[in-house]
Amino acid sequence: MERIIEEIREDLSRRIAVAADRLTDRTLAEDPAYAALLGRAELRERIHHSLRQAVEGLLRSSRGLPVELADARAVGALRAEQGLPLTSLLRTYRRGGRLLWQSLTEAVTAHDRAALPRLLPGATALWDVLDQMTDAVTESYRRAEAAHGERDREHRAALLDVLLDGGDGPSAAAPSAPAEVSAAEAAAARLGLPERGRFTVVVLAADTSGAPVSPVARAAGGPGAASAPRVLWRIRADGEIGLVELGHHPLESVRELLAPLGVRAGVGPVVAAPTEVARAHRLAALALRTAPESEGPRTALLDERLPAALVAAQAELAGRLRQVVLGPVLALPAQDRRTLLTTLGTWLACRGSTTDAAQRLYCHRNTVSNRLRRLEQLTGRSLSDPRQVVELALAHAAVLQRVEAEPASRPAAPDPRASRTPGGRARRSPRRPV
Repeated sequence: MERIIEEIREDLSRRIAVAADRLTDRTLAEDPAYAALLGRAELRERIHHSLRQAVEGLLRSSRGLPVELADARAVGALRAEQGLPLTSLLRTYRRGGRLLWQSLTEAVTAHDRAALPRLLPGATALWDVLDQMTDAVTESYRRAEAAHGERDREHRAALLDVLLDGGDGPSAAAPSAPAEVSAAEAAAARLGLPERGRFTVVVLAADTSGAPVSPVARAAGGPGAASAPRVLWRIRADGEIGLVELGHHPLESVRELLAPLGVRAGVGPVVAAPTEVARAHRLAALALRTAPESEGPRTALLDERLPAALVAAQAELAGRLRQVVLGPVLALPAQDRRTLLTTLGTWLACRGSTTDAAQRLYCHRNTVSNRLRRLEQLTGRSLSDPRQVVELALAHAAVLQRVEAEPASRPAAPDPRASRTPGGRARRSPRRPV
């Protein structure tokens, strides 16, 4: 093989140059990706060089030497960085291989037709060289693409952090931006967010193992995904955060978006600019704190839970509120305490309807009334006084949030005289006061 190539080297070089011209013109005419990326002179030089490298590889292979693949790896990495599709790159390599074999056979035929059979064993060697080159290109391309994707993800995460955590002062993310442009404004522009619009933030609770929920994988491609609000997700160790570009969608649409995930979530208020996203994030985290695990998966909108959010925002005052308003109830034995607190919470959820509360608790209406009267006696608050009802509601929210934060703070001892019902009521002797 080496001897044949040496005999036809000059003619082969001319034919390779012509093949490079033909492949360049065909590539630019048929592949828009190449046409948008490279000019004719640069592409022609790259193709010509690769064809010569394949011939040199064939010669090295015939001598028992390894094929030089450094150039192929460099091309693969470069094209990945430039964003050229891998299919376009490999298609050009395959076409180049066919043109090179055609050039070899034509050069041998022109030199000595009788020597043509001596070339045939070289076909296997040539395609082996071409396979090694395309494998090197592919491996290098994919490695560079993965590294580039990781850098993009890290950069995107950093930009989201600027918005979610608050970016003050001139932008470090966009050095070329005017000095008056804040970091949050620059980050929003890089993420493709409008300067004005309707935005909110969603904070998802981590599962019990502390693992994130991964809504990106679970929600992507779901029903109505194309018409749903755009969400930019940020995964963190303690859960996941979504920056929602609502557009024309109402805030309540976030519930539909999160429903398939089956997790607890807090949703902040609607803000008008990306520079206000940090405030929406803080309030979304506060909204999540108003949705205890005991309530199961639910989406808590801050604007629907403002009283509970007030309690969650002031831990010291919440503790005082618990003690001043519900202290006598909290001092009861565990079963009695739980019964009265559950009854109060259900009555509040039923908007003061004793009948509806009794249905939810699977007990008689008079039983609910008796428990509420006992609650009034213990606390000194009247459920007919709106101001005192507000105190009881806030204190009850403070108790629920404390239990959520400290589930083991007050373990309940089992009562052998009681059995649980679906509504959580303790069934006892009818003579025992309630």
